[in-house]
Parts: sequence; C-alpha cells; structure tokens
Amino acid sequence: MAFKITPFFLLFSLLFSPAFSQNSNPTKVIFDTDMGPDYDDVGAITLLHAFADQGKIDILATIASTKYEGVAGVLDVLNTYFDRPDLPIAVPTDKAIEQKDWQHWTDTLLANYPHNIRRNTEVPDAVDLYRKILAAQPDQSVTLITVGFLTNISNLLKSKGDQHSPLSGVELVRAKVVKLISMAGKFPSGSEFNVNQDPKASQFVVTNWPRIIIYSGFEIGERIHSGIPLISNQEIKNSPVKDVFALSIPMDKQDVNGRMSWDQTAVWVAAMGYEKYFVLEEGQMQVADDGSNSWGISGKGQFRLVGKSNMMGIEKEINDLMMHQPKVKE
Repeated sequence: MAFKITPFFLLFSLLFSPAFSQNSNPTKVIFDTDMGPDYDDVGAITLLHAFADQGKIDILATIASTKYEGVAGVLDVLNTYFDRPDLPIAVPTDKAIEQKDWQHWTDTLLANYPHNIRRNTEVPDAVDLYRKILAAQPDQSVTLITVGFLTNISNLLKSKGDQHSPLSGVELVRAKVVKLISMAGKFPSGSEFNVNQDPKASQFVVTNWPRIIIYSGFEIGERIHSGIPLISNQEIKNSPVKDVFALSIPMDKQDVNGRMSWDQTAVWVAAMGYEKYFVLEEGQMQVADDGSNSWGISGKGQFRLVGKSNMMGIEKEINDLMMHQPKVKE
C-alpha cells in the first residue's frame, strides 16, 4: 500500500527534525559577526555567552566577517570578559569589508579591557578555521549563526579539500552543519545592510547553501529595543557591554528607547527555538545585483521568522540576558 504524505505529517516531521527541535544537549555554534559597524553585535555575543553559561549553547568559535584592524582584539575583549579567553577567533584574510563603528566603541573596548590579541594577523583565516572546526565535529551537529555579512559563508562553500578535510566546502557543510540562522534580509522585500554590502556573497549563499536556513529579517529586530535596562543598572560596573551601549545610545536620536535588536534575535532562536514568539514561513530569498532582496514562497529549505504578535515578551528576555555577568569563579 502506498503511504500518503499529508501536510500534517510534513509539518510534524519539520517541527521534530534535528534542524528545528531543541534538545537537552547544548547546541554547537559557530558565531559569525561583523562586530561593528553597528553595536547590536555586542548584544548578540552577550546572549551567546549567557546561553553558554546556562548550558544551552556550546560555542565552538567566534569569527569576524569584517577585517578592520582591531576586530580580532574586540572579539578577544568580549570572550575574555565572559571568561572564555581561549575561544578560537578568526578574521578573513581575503577581500572583505573593513567598516568600523562611527561611535568608536571598538577603540574604547581595546583601550580599557584586557585582551591578548593585538593584531588581526595573530589569528587564523576565517575559512581555514571554519574548515578545521567543522571537520572535527560529528556529522549534522553544528549550527552556524551569522549576524553580519555572508562573506565567510560564501568563501566556505567555495573552498576545496585541504589538510582538515578532503571534502569541498559544500560537501563539508552538508555533512557537518544542521542549519544556518542568519540575521539577513528584509521581508517580504527591501534592502538590508548585511545582505547589500556584499551582494555577490549573499547571492552565492542563498543559491548554493545545501542545508536549512532560517532568516531573522530587518522587520523582526526593528521591533525589539534593548540596552536601556542595562545602562540603567547601577549594579553592573566595569562591563564592556554596558560601556558600548552607554556610549552609543545617546549618540543617535532614534535609539532613545534602546537600540534595535536585529542580531540578538538570531542567537535567541539558536538557543531557544522559534516556537514561543515566531512561526516559520518556508520560501526562498532572492538577492538582486544591487543587494536588495525579495522573498518567494515557492522555494524549499529556507525559512523566515514571522512574529506571532508584538515583540514585548522577547524584548524583555533579550534585555534580561544582556545584563548577564560572567560566571563567578569558585
């Protein structure tokens, strides 16, 4: 007798597949960030470490998608603050964007907080570190989070076999990665910074990525504001995270209620799943030559977050997590 696959069965299979279900084991994560020009990246890496301290995430590496001088040091500052000074860090050595923050919060962190990495040349190339880490992990065990440009992911997919693995980049991703959660795009259509700054990389990734992608679009983070509870908390002192938000929020009138929180949403979904605040719409992102994007619902294997209601619940959770402090050593 032929087995008929019903829409309910497909939905059930989707929800409980490894790519979407949450389990008791920490999610293995590689975190890919532009860490500036904006500063929601600082909020995102704070959530990453907070979830790691809660046992929900196992951080394998923090990788920059930018190559301005000092970005490796900034990542080192934040990892060191959260008592993970030995986390692998990498920076692209090939062509990549070099934009920095205009508020100079990166310079402030480098001047005022401990770190061992002084130059980008002290850390490996981004694709080399991706390949090394992925090759060493069990099959279908790693979640990638991108909250910056898709430069590294494009280069990873184009990479060839090497000393870490004989597999091509596409083959390595297909073997080792469960899903990519990406703060990218504006839906149903628009132009968003992480996509439009490196349109060729964005086009290549959305066309050739061999696993599941979940997009957290501009329209999601735009509705979530964070940072005011953090900078108002008088008990938090000597915190690079607080310093970044305290310095940057007053510099922009649109941030009077806090900074829009695009990047934090991607980390939150990686750790907590999407069901509490979102539904998924399956489709396909298309990226034009100018970096603008649109969404087609006929595609398969790509999903965008759609909010169930207002974002006040997740806004409070993100603000609470951004006040996370390093674990006290016993």
